[in-house]
Amino acid sequence: MTEIVGESLARRLVEWGVDTIFGLPGDGINGLMEGFRRHRKELRFILVHHEEAAAFMATGYAKATGRLGVCAATSGPGAIHLLNGLYDAKLDHVPVLALTGMQETAVLGTHYQQEVHLDRLYQDLAAYNLMVTNPQQMPGVVDLAVRNALTRRTVSHLTFPNDIQVAPASEDPYRHVGPGTPPSSLTTCSDPPLRPVEEDLTRAAEVLRQGKKIAMLVGVGARHAREEVLAVADRLASPIVKSLPGKFVVPDDHPLTTGGLGLLGTAPSEELMEECDTLFMVGTSFPYGTFLPPEGHARVVQIDVDPTLLGIRRPTQAPVAADAKLALQALLPMLEPAKDRSFLEKYQRKMDTWRKDMKALQDPSRDPIAPQYLMGCVDEAASDDAVLTCDSGTIATWAARHWTIRGGREFYLSGNLATMAPGLPYAIGIQHAFPGRQVIAFVGDGGFAMLMADFLTAVRHDLPIKVVVNNNNSYGQILWEQIILGYPEYAVRHRQPEADFSAWARACGAYGAKIKDPKDLPGAIREALAHDGPALVDCDVNPNEPPMPGKVKYEQAKHFTEAFLRGQPHRAGVLATVARDKINELLS
Repeated sequence: MTEIVGESLARRLVEWGVDTIFGLPGDGINGLMEGFRRHRKELRFILVHHEEAAAFMATGYAKATGRLGVCAATSGPGAIHLLNGLYDAKLDHVPVLALTGMQETAVLGTHYQQEVHLDRLYQDLAAYNLMVTNPQQMPGVVDLAVRNALTRRTVSHLTFPNDIQVAPASEDPYRHVGPGTPPSSLTTCSDPPLRPVEEDLTRAAEVLRQGKKIAMLVGVGARHAREEVLAVADRLASPIVKSLPGKFVVPDDHPLTTGGLGLLGTAPSEELMEECDTLFMVGTSFPYGTFLPPEGHARVVQIDVDPTLLGIRRPTQAPVAADAKLALQALLPMLEPAKDRSFLEKYQRKMDTWRKDMKALQDPSRDPIAPQYLMGCVDEAASDDAVLTCDSGTIATWAARHWTIRGGREFYLSGNLATMAPGLPYAIGIQHAFPGRQVIAFVGDGGFAMLMADFLTAVRHDLPIKVVVNNNNSYGQILWEQIILGYPEYAVRHRQPEADFSAWARACGAYGAKIKDPKDLPGAIREALAHDGPALVDCDVNPNEPPMPGKVKYEQAKHFTEAFLRGQPHRAGVLATVARDKINELLS
C-alpha cells in the first residue's frame, strides 16, 4: 500500500514517542485520519465531543507528563474551536502540537466552503506554524514542529490541504532546480537541563547574604526541585510563597510556606511581600505585579530556565538563567545559615492563625452548604497522590485555600489564560496518562456546562475520573468582580430551575449524586471516590459566599460598600454569609 502524507505524519509522530491524539474528525482531515488508522496499534485516537476539549486534553496531558500533547481538528470551524485550549498551552509554557486540515490547494482563495486560512489565524499562537504544500516537506517539517514545541515549551501548528494529505509521500509535483530537502534525522529534544553560570550564582549569593528579610516566591518551574527549595529556604530562614500553578512545589502544611499570593492567596503572603527587603523568585515570572514588593523596596534574585523572563516584573540585581534544581543545588553551599530567624518565625505564627481561620470556614453546619466545606470534604477523602484539576472562577479560590498539597498530590488549572472549562478535559487527559492515579476535576456549574458532553468521553474510554461540581447556579467570579468594582450584580445568576448535572452523569452510565444537605456530603464524596469508574457529585452551595481576597484593601471595601448602597439584589444573603464567616473565624 502506497504511503500517503497522512500516514507519513502518523509514522513520524510514533517515532517521536507520541502515542495519543485527542481530536474530532471531519472531512477536512480525512487523509490525516486515514494515516492515524493505519497506525492505530501504536497511536490511539481519543474521540471528543468538542475540539476545545481536545486542545485542553492535550494541554492537561502535557502539563502533567512533560511530554508532547497532540490534538487534531478539521478545517475552518473545527480548527477555530481549538484556539482557546491552545492559548492555554502557550501562556502556561507547555508543549502541544495542533494538526488541522485545509481545503484543497486548487480552491484556496476562491471563497470555498469553510475556507479559513489557518496558517494566518495561528500566527500569534504558534511558534512553528506552517501549511504543508508539498509531500517532499515530510517528515522534516514534522520534526521541526515537534522540536519547536518541546524545546520552546509552546504550541506548534501544521495544517494540511486535503489533496496533500492523501498524496503519495514520495511524490514531487514540482520541478526543482536543486535536490529536494532530505528527510530530517530523528533526534531527541531531551537536552540536558540548563546549568547555571558560576558568576551568576556568585552574584545571587551575595545579594541573598545581604538580605535581612528574604521571601522566596516559587512557581511551577520548580516543580521538580522540592527538596532544593526547602533546603535553601531553611538555610536563608525565608518563608516560601507559591504561585497558584506552583501550588504543588512544596506541601501546604510545611512550616516554611505561607501559601499562595494574589487575590486567591493568603494574608500572610501578601503582608510578607510588603515587608521583605529581598525577593528570591524561582521558576516563576509571577504576572500580577501589584502583589510584588513595590519597585525599589526589595532587591531581586531570579532563577528561570527561560532567559527572556528574567527581570520581566521587577528590576533584577541577580538574574540566573538555569534549571531551578541545578541552580539551587549549586547555590546552597554558597549560603551561610541565617542566624536571625525572627522574620520567618513571625510569618509562621501568622500562617498558623490563617490555617485556623480557613479551617473554621469549612463549617458542616451551614446550610446552604459552604463551598469551603465542599472542598474540605474532597481534600479529606482524596488520596495522598491525587491529582486535582480546577476551572477558573470562585472555585479556584476554594481549591487554592482548601486543597492541601501533601505527599505526591498535584494541582493543575489554567494559569495565565485563566480560561473557563479546562477542569473536565484536563482530568480526562491526565487520567489517560496516569490510569492508576486518582484524578479529580473540581469545577463550577458554569465551566462544566460549557464542555459537559465530554464527560461521556471519559465513560466511553473507561477513564475513572471523579468530577465535583461546585454549583452556585451563577458565574460567581464575574458576579463578585462586578460588586468589588462598585456595580450592582447584573445578568450573572441563572434563572430557575437549577441544573442537576448528576442526572447527566447517570444518563451516561456513570455514578451521579445530587447533594443539597450538608449531612449527605462527606458520604457522597467518599462513595464517588471509591466508585470503580467515572463519577460525579453535583453539590448545591451557597451562592452568596464571596471569595474574599487574603487581605481586603481600602478601595475594594469602598467599592463593595458603594455597590450595596446602589442596591444589591441579594445583599441580605451576602451580608449574612460574610457575617457568618467572620463569626466562624473569631470562634476558631
